[in-house]
Amino acid sequence: MKKLLRNPGVQAFLGWVLWLHLTITERTLRWRHENLECVEPVLKPGAPAIGLFWHGRIPLCLGLALIWRRRPNVRSMVSPSSDGEFIAQALSRANFPAIRTSSAKKGDSAKARAAVAAIREAINWVGGGGVLIVTPDGPRGPNEVIAEGSLQIAKRTGAPIYLMGLAASPAIVMSKTWDKVAFAWPFGRGATVWDGPYHVPADADADAIQAMITDLSAKLSAATRRAETLVGHVDPAAGR
Repeated sequence: MKKLLRNPGVQAFLGWVLWLHLTITERTLRWRHENLECVEPVLKPGAPAIGLFWHGRIPLCLGLALIWRRRPNVRSMVSPSSDGEFIAQALSRANFPAIRTSSAKKGDSAKARAAVAAIREAINWVGGGGVLIVTPDGPRGPNEVIAEGSLQIAKRTGAPIYLMGLAASPAIVMSKTWDKVAFAWPFGRGATVWDGPYHVPADADADAIQAMITDLSAKLSAATRRAETLVGHVDPAAGR
């Protein structure tokens, strides 16, 4: 299966299918946006920002595009895995080109160098006034736990972090996947819930970063649960 997913033709086809689903979801759902006033300061050219939403909500993510398209210079951060390849192709079709990075396994020096190069690219992008959208629990999980990378980018650049809860109803939730990925049916309801800004102090040490990971993970999950409430659907697979 992994070999098949690495085939360029298969990747291109999956990227097109995901882009089509994203586009249908964006255009046919009745979207509701809550607390948009918090993000208004960075919806102008040259204002750097980092936006976080959970990996399992990637099929709903163009609900966020309705807001971020109000400004230029928005990119996404996507894993270099085979799954990440077709996701990156789909997002590129939607005009959100990707920076490809992932956490490297211990002892894998080549992937570690690639990850460092991608983080450097992301820091330069955000530091130059761009917006970076990240699924901070991807690509391996654990589900709804923020990995350190996005906070380190915020620390290095001073950019504010915005948390973005996403939900749709009716939706199919793949409860057996690690991220409980959700696919919306057309012509339903969608919601985005925004929270922030949050800043990572330039002098934050490892303990402070870990405390922020715990706090922001809980806040992003709360924003996601709030979005589910707004569409009248609570995901039973979430165990909440």
